[in-house]
Amino acid sequence: MNKTELITAAAESSGMTKKDAERVINAAVDAISAALVKGEKVQVSGFGTFETREREARVGRNPHTKQTIEIPATRVPAFKASKALKDAVSK
Repeated sequence: MNKTELITAAAESSGMTKKDAERVINAAVDAISAALVKGEKVQVSGFGTFETREREARVGRNPHTKQTIEIPATRVPAFKASKALKDAVSK
């Protein structure tokens, strides 16, 4: 499912217009993104938790030249599914 299909599904299930559903979904994505940029955790009950994690610097290898390269430390977004979502998917 892509974003357009998600908007269509949300509009159909909620009775909203597609434009209103698109605004709601874009606002939710923007709010989650803004919170992650600030380093905050976003918990959606029954769905999961969005957070950022620190990835340490490490040594990697260029597959073409086999030369070792330094990969710098970085902060990456992560998602942890809730128990309810895991149970729903596994059925």
